[in-house]
Amino acid sequence: MAKPAPAEDAAALRRRLRRSLAAVAAGGAGADAFDEAAAALAALRDAELGRKGGGQGRQEEQAGAGVRAAETVPVPAQFRCPISSSIMRDPVVVASGQTYDRRSIEEWFHAGKNICPQTQQVLLDTTLIPNHLVGSMISQWCAENGFTLPPLEKQEEIHITNSEQKTFDEIFNKITSSKSFEMKQAIKDLRLLTKRNSEFRAVLGERPDSISRMIFARSTPGLQNDQVLEDMVTIILNFSIHDGNKKIIGDDPEAIPFLIWALKSGDMGSRSNSAAAIFTLSALDSNKEKIGALGAMGPLIDLFDRGNIIAKKDAASAIFSLCLLHENKSRATRNRIVDVAIRAIDDQSLVDESLAILALLSSNHEMVEMITEFNGTACMLRAIKDSQSSRSKENAVVVLFSICMYNRTKLKEVDADENINGSLALLAQNGTPRARRKAAGILEKMKRSMHSRHSSC
Repeated sequence: MAKPAPAEDAAALRRRLRRSLAAVAAGGAGADAFDEAAAALAALRDAELGRKGGGQGRQEEQAGAGVRAAETVPVPAQFRCPISSSIMRDPVVVASGQTYDRRSIEEWFHAGKNICPQTQQVLLDTTLIPNHLVGSMISQWCAENGFTLPPLEKQEEIHITNSEQKTFDEIFNKITSSKSFEMKQAIKDLRLLTKRNSEFRAVLGERPDSISRMIFARSTPGLQNDQVLEDMVTIILNFSIHDGNKKIIGDDPEAIPFLIWALKSGDMGSRSNSAAAIFTLSALDSNKEKIGALGAMGPLIDLFDRGNIIAKKDAASAIFSLCLLHENKSRATRNRIVDVAIRAIDDQSLVDESLAILALLSSNHEMVEMITEFNGTACMLRAIKDSQSSRSKENAVVVLFSICMYNRTKLKEVDADENINGSLALLAQNGTPRARRKAAGILEKMKRSMHSRHSSC
């Protein structure tokens, strides 16, 4: 008697359902497509709701906690996917610069839509780049508000074909040849392939010395120019998008020093893409430590200060991600991040990014003292009053709370501003949950300080 086929697990059923729904959403589907979608949904329902035992109870309890948190604590709009309106579990950036949840935007593309849902821009390139900055901020918000995100589904395994391996080897044989023209063209071809083909990026896992081979090739006469440098930096950036490559690149003894050198010495395109590559690689804590120890923080902060707007954003994202590691906070402070960030806020340039970095640093007493020395109190008060972003108001009041906690003499300045503008009272009523707590804490400190002064008279 034949054995029954093994039941599909929930993750496989969800993938099956997404594929069938994408076929239906694309239009012109036959009856078979609708039947397949209905069958996949029914099978998934049975798999999810028909489970028995303690595992189900724990999952329901965890999901229930997440739902209760969502019902009582409003999720910031910037953390919701513009397509699904749900909180993003795996935020990614598309070519238009907009951020979406990976699952939602992949379903959008699979349905045959090649435009950005928000900007309506036609997307010639549908590469998805992880937005680790937004992901980190969402994780921080969830931890503070008791919100439990459901686990990510495992991504389908990428299958590397013999053809891709052969193409990879042919290109690298040309890169390491002695003919500079052939080498330049091979580097351009590699940049294009790593941009467009996710399977091709995965080949690096089987050829881990390839980055070093490419970097050594740059010493060839005729390859020491800005365009070749930008191409090489961008190739490393493209390879780093594949999660499995992050450790390979981080462990390569040439890769991170090369990116830092390009960050210091390249043209604006090379410096911007180098910062983007460092940001992507810094998703791993082991890479955060290496990148910081090798001296990336200084040139990143210089780029944040003096680069063009795209380069500034790439540098700010990298700085924030690196500063999630405690040791890098001190490195950032030694390299003038407080001065640069406060000037950026005063100039109304990258206000959101600058406030996010300062809020991350404000848990340290010495860093708060430095923020205070650079007129941080007045800067934060202006941001609370003038910013249109709820997240920026929250970060500003987080910094201001730390200032008032470590330096009570600043309460007088805050009190004077509050009497004129009432910004903290308004934030304590209408801000994000964290902003309300911090604003209420400052108001309480001012109230106790005033009572203490009156009692001593």
